[in-house]
Amino acid sequence: MKAQPPISPSHRSPITHFKRNDDPHWHWLENRDDAQVIDFLEQVNAQCAQWLSPLEPLIEDLYRGHLSRRELAVSSLKTPLERFTYWSETAADADYSHWWRHPNDDDTARQSVLDLEARATEQPFFELGDLAISPDETLIAWTEDTQGNEYFDLYLRQLPNGAPRKLLSDIGPELVWAEDDRTLLYTRYDATQRPASVWCFMLDTQNSQRIFEESDTEFWVGMGKTRSRRWLVLETASKDTSECHLIPAHAPATPPRCVKPRESGVEYGIDHRPGHFYILHNREAPHFRLDVAPEDDPDQWHPLLSHRQTHTLEDIDAFEWGLVIAERDHHEAQMQLRVMIFDSRHVLGQDYRLPLPESPCSLMLGDTPDFDARKLRLHEESFTLPPRWIEHDLDNGERRLLKAMPIHGDLLPDQLVSRRLWATASDGERIPVSIVARRDLLGKKPLPTLLYGYGAYGEVLDPWFSVSRLELLSRGVAFAVAHVRGGGDRGEPWYLAGKLEHKENSFHDFLATRDALVEADLADGERIAAYGASAGGLLVGASLNLDPEAFCAAVLDVPFVDVLRTMENPDLPLTTAEYTEWGNPEEPEARRRIRAYSPLDNLTTQPYPAVFLQGSWHDSRVPYWEPAKLYARLTEMDTARGPVLLHTDMEAGHGGASGRFKAWRDNARQDGFILWALGLVKTAV
Repeated sequence: MKAQPPISPSHRSPITHFKRNDDPHWHWLENRDDAQVIDFLEQVNAQCAQWLSPLEPLIEDLYRGHLSRRELAVSSLKTPLERFTYWSETAADADYSHWWRHPNDDDTARQSVLDLEARATEQPFFELGDLAISPDETLIAWTEDTQGNEYFDLYLRQLPNGAPRKLLSDIGPELVWAEDDRTLLYTRYDATQRPASVWCFMLDTQNSQRIFEESDTEFWVGMGKTRSRRWLVLETASKDTSECHLIPAHAPATPPRCVKPRESGVEYGIDHRPGHFYILHNREAPHFRLDVAPEDDPDQWHPLLSHRQTHTLEDIDAFEWGLVIAERDHHEAQMQLRVMIFDSRHVLGQDYRLPLPESPCSLMLGDTPDFDARKLRLHEESFTLPPRWIEHDLDNGERRLLKAMPIHGDLLPDQLVSRRLWATASDGERIPVSIVARRDLLGKKPLPTLLYGYGAYGEVLDPWFSVSRLELLSRGVAFAVAHVRGGGDRGEPWYLAGKLEHKENSFHDFLATRDALVEADLADGERIAAYGASAGGLLVGASLNLDPEAFCAAVLDVPFVDVLRTMENPDLPLTTAEYTEWGNPEEPEARRRIRAYSPLDNLTTQPYPAVFLQGSWHDSRVPYWEPAKLYARLTEMDTARGPVLLHTDMEAGHGGASGRFKAWRDNARQDGFILWALGLVKTAV
C-alpha cells in the first residue's frame, strides 16, 4: 500500500556531490550567482522527476480528470460602467483571459480591451498585476510581471484601437486613476522591495511625481479610491498599525491630508458617502468598531456600531443608500454580510443580515462598482457548493442567480458532505476543524486524509470549492482544514493569539486538529498527510519537528522554514515589515522565541515522514533556498520514513506557475505524491 519505492541509483540524491564541509547549514545555496546553485537545483529536480516517473500514468489521469470536470471555455459576469459594459473570456485552450467591452446600449458592438493570452505569448511567466480603466473610459492602464519576481511594468493603451505603450518599469502592481482622466497613481519599492512610495504619472507631461513616501521600514503603502469616486485614499500600514491620507479625486495635485495620525497598535480603514466618512478601527476595540465622521472634519470620529465580544467587523463598503458590513461570528467562525440603509438625514432605516446558503460557507460582496447600485452582486461558495454569483435586490429582497460554475464527471457537489468539528488544544482552547469528503464515505469508516493549515497574518480560511480537490475526494480521500490561531477565523484576538510570543499556539493547534479527526473516527491515524504553503509551510514544518510521526507525509509549498536567518537579514524583501508578526531577533527574547520553533533550526534525528518540497527560483517572498536547505538537511540526516523530494520551478515566483494549464499539471504531480503517501496507488511504484 504505502511502500516506499526502492531507491535505485537513479534515485540517489546529489547531496554528497554538493556538500561543503565548511557549511553544514547549506547557506551557500543563498548565492544565486554561484553556478553550482543552479546545477544543484537542476540535479535535484531530475532526481524528483525520476522518483515520480512510475507515478506518471496516475499524474496524467489526475490532470485529465481535472480537465474533464470543469468548463475550459469560461467567461466572467458582465460589469457595466457609465458608458461600456466589461467582461473577460478565456478560450478552452488558453492560459489567460481576453478582456472585452461593448457600449451599454449595443451588446453586438464588442471591442477588445486587453488580450492577456497574446501578451503572454513567448513569456515563460506572465502575471497581470492590475488593470484600470480611466473614468472617461478612453484609456486602459495595466501592470504586468514577466519574471515572477513581483516587479511590474506599466502599460497604457488608447481605447478602442491604440497600440500598447510601455510607460514605466520595476514598479508595484497597484494602479488608481484620478477623476481628471490625466493622472495615474502607482507605487514604487525601496531597496528591499517594500512598497514605500506613491507616485503620480501625469499623461500631459509624461512625467512622474512622488506624492507620498513612508520612511518606517515596517510599513507598506497602498492606495485606492472610494466607490463614490470623490476621494483617493493612501494607506500606510504595518501588521498592527495603519494610517490613511486623503486626496480629492478630481484634484490629484492637492497634498494628501492625514485622517488621523498613526497610533501604535491601532488599525483603521476608511470609506465615504457624501457628507460622511466611515472609519472601521480597533482603538480600544479588539474586535473593531465602526465610527462616522463629517466629510469636512474626518478626524472627529463618532460611534456608529459599538464594539462587541461576539463579532469582529472585518470590512465596510459604502453606497449611496448606506453600507454593507462584513462581520465574523466568533462562535460559528462564520462570515456574514450586514446591510444598513440610511435616509437622506443619515437616520438608519433598515438593518439586516443577508441569508447564508449553508454554514459554514463563504459569502462576500462581488464586483459592484456602481455607487448608486440597488442590486448587489454576491459571491457564494463552500466546500460542497461551487462558486456562484447572486443578485440581491435591495428594494424587494429578491435573489436572482446570475452565474454558477458547472461541474462535470463522476463526483458532483451533491455527492459531497462537509462537517465542522472542534478540537481541544493543549491549553484548553477550542479549535475549529472543517472536513469534506464523499457523502457515502464520511463517518462510515476512518478515511485517508489531507490536513491543510496556514495560521498567520490573520488570514481566514473560509470554505472554498476546488475542482482539482475532486480528484482526491473521488479516490476516497477526505480534505480537512485546521483553523488554527494566527489566522483570523474567530476574529482579531484569534490572530493575536497565534503571533509573536504566542506563535507556538499555531503548531499545537494543528496537531490537536489532527488528533480530533482521528478521535472522531473521521480520519485514519496512519494515513494523514499535512499540507502547508508559505507561512503554512512554517506551520507544517514546525509541527513535524514537534511530532514527526503524526503524519505519514507532508507537502510544503514555498515554505517559510528558515525563519530566524531570514528575520536576521533586514536587506531581504519583507523582513522589516514582518517584525510585528514574528518579532525582531535583535531583541534577545524575540530571537529566543523564533529560534525555538524555526523549522530549520530545530531539525533532529527523528523519523520524519515522506516529504515533498516545492520552491520557485524567482520567489521574492520565500526565497528558493529555504525549501532547498530543508531538502538538503533532511536528506543528509537520512532518518525520514519515506522519500524527501524537492521540485524547484525555475520560471515561477511565489504563486507558482502563472498559466492555468501548467498550474493544473503541477497540482496533479503534487496530488500523485499525496495519493502514493496515503496508500491509494494500486500498482507498486
